[in-house]
Amino acid sequence: MSKMYKIGEKLLTLSDISKILSEGIKIELSSKSEKKVKECRKYLDEKIKNSQDPIYGVNTGFGSLCNHKISDEDLEQLQRNLVVSHACGTGDEVPQDIVKIMLLLKIQSLSYGHSAVQLQTINRLIDMFNNNILPVVFQLGSLGASGDLAPLAHMSLVLVGLGETYIPNKDGYFVKKDTSEVMKLMNWNPIHLKSKEGLALLNGTQFMGAYGVWSLLKSQKLSYLSDLIGTISLEAFDGRNECFDELIHLVRPHKGQLLTAENIRELLEGSEIQKQEKEHVQDPYSFRCMPQVHGATKDVITHVKSIFTTEINSVTDNPTFFPKEDKVISGGNFHGQPLAMSMDYLALSVSELGNISERRIYQLISGQRGLPEFLVAEPGLNSGMMIPQYTAASIVSQNKQFCTPASSDSIVSSNGQEDHVSMGANAATKLYKVVENVEIILAIELMNAVQAIAFRKNRSSDFIENFIDSYRSEVDFLNKDRLLHTDIKKSVDFIYSLEIDQDLL
Repeated sequence: MSKMYKIGEKLLTLSDISKILSEGIKIELSSKSEKKVKECRKYLDEKIKNSQDPIYGVNTGFGSLCNHKISDEDLEQLQRNLVVSHACGTGDEVPQDIVKIMLLLKIQSLSYGHSAVQLQTINRLIDMFNNNILPVVFQLGSLGASGDLAPLAHMSLVLVGLGETYIPNKDGYFVKKDTSEVMKLMNWNPIHLKSKEGLALLNGTQFMGAYGVWSLLKSQKLSYLSDLIGTISLEAFDGRNECFDELIHLVRPHKGQLLTAENIRELLEGSEIQKQEKEHVQDPYSFRCMPQVHGATKDVITHVKSIFTTEINSVTDNPTFFPKEDKVISGGNFHGQPLAMSMDYLALSVSELGNISERRIYQLISGQRGLPEFLVAEPGLNSGMMIPQYTAASIVSQNKQFCTPASSDSIVSSNGQEDHVSMGANAATKLYKVVENVEIILAIELMNAVQAIAFRKNRSSDFIENFIDSYRSEVDFLNKDRLLHTDIKKSVDFIYSLEIDQDLL
């Protein structure tokens, strides 16, 4: 990918988003998209000029106020009022990486020329993205239908010169400033929103979408790391490898199962531990069933990825304009049900990676197969790896609570006009926590697995041994009790910093 990504030349993929973010690639509208945006804006201006027919959100109020007619001289004030009045978010701030994805997805959705926004409005969003001008957005406030109203309102406040904004300083660190100060620094004037623009900015699924995209990208990485770390645990536990033979998986050929088994076979290639005689006939399910369990998660990731690929290349505001057909259609593309249900599904599937990981941790510290209790010399005097398993178990239990589906809920809003909502925003923030939690659980398993494998006389495969060496440069072998909080943090940082070949995901 070049250092400039042109919005509108092709479908946006998750891989594109990952590269744009990781490589600092700037974006711009393609000439085709610019043309569509201008034509749609012109169409609406002429529609307003030549007709007094009510158009929802253009010359009417919003939600249950849709039957209130707005005079022509108040149309711009209506849009500014919408943005300001809907900025009612609360709770923790949305992470800056996710705010940046929100900006990208909003730009993508507006670029299709069905939203009637001004070109300068999209270009200001692009300038914000390219210069890392990231609005302060809050996690709580969206029902996941009628669009992610509150969070997108906070994102849009910058356009009219309001709210707070993060901006990088000369050292590259983000500092929070009042938006009015940022406008002066950037030599920007506030955008005067024209008819429909506030609604186009606020209606949409970009808050849910951004959280989902971030979680999918992270889930793909954690899925592969589950295979890798689980394999190290298998070696440390002196586990068997025939359960990963391709033959058994070909007679139950789920794609994720086949891929997991293949990954483990490749990771074990050349292992001396696998060549040594085994005293046991079978391993516990947490080792033996990694292809089936990890593989099921891979299949869910693939499914949810397809849902989000469609969503991030869609128009999700309301009403939608079709200039060629001379139609203005008021519908419900802002409803987050597809995302809400798929994120609930993804949260459940990713949580299982942590669930089975914690069981492997438990097996490693239990004093079986020649390993010392709690993986430390002089157990009793030393507690060793006893309590990290407690920590992992606590996080696994929290994930089970987070896996209650948000999409099974709804609540009536806007005086009954918006009488079914997706709760997709809650699904999104829960999913984020589940993914973050699983990263910690896998880090604890890695800490235990590398500790345990040190007690084996034979070597594992070259790949695993090299990976262990990299980890050992960050976290030392545990000879006696020490502050393990530090080791867990270093292990999480190690996993976070790993770059995985995209071909493996």
